Amino acid sequence: MIAKKMVKYVEGSSVTRAMFEEGKKMAKEFGAENVYDFSLGNPSVEPPKAVAEAMKRILDEKEPGFVHGYMNNAGHEEVRKKIAESLNERFGTAFTEKNIIMTVGAAGGLNVILKTLLDPGDEVIAFAPYFSEYNNYVGNFDGVMVPVPANIPDFQPNLSGLREKITAKTKAVIVNTPNNPTGVVYSEETIKELSSILEEKQQEYGHAIYLISDEPYRELAYDGVEVPYLTKYFANTIVGYSFSKSLSLPGERIGYLVIPDEVDDFQNILDAASVATRILGFVNAPSLQQLAVAECLEEKTDISAYDYNRKLLYDKLVSLGFECAKPEGAFYLWVKAKEEDDKAFVLKAKEFHLLLVPGSAFMCAGYVRIAYCVSPEMIKRSFSAFEKLADAYR
Repeated sequence: MIAKKMVKYVEGSSVTRAMFEEGKKMAKEFGAENVYDFSLGNPSVEPPKAVAEAMKRILDEKEPGFVHGYMNNAGHEEVRKKIAESLNERFGTAFTEKNIIMTVGAAGGLNVILKTLLDPGDEVIAFAPYFSEYNNYVGNFDGVMVPVPANIPDFQPNLSGLREKITAKTKAVIVNTPNNPTGVVYSEETIKELSSILEEKQQEYGHAIYLISDEPYRELAYDGVEVPYLTKYFANTIVGYSFSKSLSLPGERIGYLVIPDEVDDFQNILDAASVATRILGFVNAPSLQQLAVAECLEEKTDISAYDYNRKLLYDKLVSLGFECAKPEGAFYLWVKAKEEDDKAFVLKAKEFHLLLVPGSAFMCAGYVRIAYCVSPEMIKRSFSAFEKLADAYR
């Protein structure tokens, strides 16, 4: 008999993953070319060639015992040093290797830092719509997830809602920019106001409130939009980063945490986070991947393909009368459903072999998420299906 906590998690298993599995079944039944699967944020752009070349070179030139062996729980020191230096050059920060902990992707990093920070009953705030796994990560450590209602229609963080939601039990606030599912990039003005509110509430309640910046989509920003680096605006910021999207390596599970010196109770948090990697069973991030990404910090995935898809799909859906938040980053389109029940709308879309994810899975009903990290050919083939879906609501 499984644990009672797991019963809840199994029942609430990822809607996105369920749609992805449904897509595979439908592809067998109707033919892959006749199914339009926009469910999963799986990068469609290949990794830079330098990544594979780095892996081969490391395997050929370095001692196997080093490449495949254990290291400090925080990760290879030389890897962490290179990452710190790269961040300093890009953002004018002053990190060293001690501020970096290598993690098993951004998800692993979030679990490490939440394990480090949360006592039972501690509250964690996130702005709807947000990645639904946050609920599970927080619940896994007996924390309480507190959603802030969405700020419609621009989907910048609802800061008046944040002010109302912060209590004496608030331990952390999670932000994700560029955002999954909306593609919105939080503006510098928004970040400054957010920081001011957190400073004020820290003074009011007499304890630190940590801002956890979840940044797997940092490098995916369009039209010259700048993505603010949050440690420069609020001292108690901890950054979780992943190479899943920036280098198209989602299956390799490699990322890192940045824990700045300025963070309240820095040394204890740093030590606890290193121990948490072991307690959670990661022990350390994958060694080969650490070494490889350290050689590819200047590499970037060619996001022009995503930008092309973004414009192609956005323009088509708007022409059909759909209301969309124009994405500035990531690779998702956030679309208002044609009826109040977004799950019913998703089922209607499925009749035309369109696989979308309901906004209620992101704590924001009435919308759907469309992942456009797919081939442009599939997007073009899907146009007739979107036309039929629009016609069904005329």
